[in-house]
Amino acid sequence: MAPFKYEIIIYWSENDLSYIAEVPELADCMSDGKTYSEALENAEQIIAEWIRYSYNATKPKRTHHLFGQ
Repeated sequence: MAPFKYEIIIYWSENDLSYIAEVPELADCMSDGKTYSEALENAEQIIAEWIRYSYNATKPKRTHHLFGQ
């Protein structure tokens, strides 16, 4: 896993009966886990996915134009 430098806030949720990991710097980036360690590991994975998705979503799409049609 790549070393990301984002703040991760982890807390216990009685409603979910699991640990919640939030990444405040990345909109709607959060995960959960049965243990503190699992929540942290899941957060690291979701950060990578969030970055990959954001990069792909902002990358210009190539279009092919056929002239004369």
